[in-house]
Amino acid sequence: MYPVRTPGQLGPYLKSLRRERGLTQAALAAVLGVSRARVHTIERDPGAVSVAQLHRVLTVLGARLTIDAGAPPADASGAIRSVAGGEW
Repeated sequence: MYPVRTPGQLGPYLKSLRRERGLTQAALAAVLGVSRARVHTIERDPGAVSVAQLHRVLTVLGARLTIDAGAPPADASGAIRSVAGGEW
């Protein structure tokens, strides 16, 4: 299991997972039905895809997305107010 705690960790994780599976970007692209350039973009900036597309990539790579609710961070109420206040 590889916990992704920041957005910047997801791209390198996807790239590493693809390589562990012995796939080139072109091979993964062929399975996904997209261009090799699109796979490169996904690995460089996973935020450029929808959750559904990310789920498809993970499924093809034999991985899964798990959300661990765990305990909220000590400053969660401030973060919630910040998001609710439109800072997204």
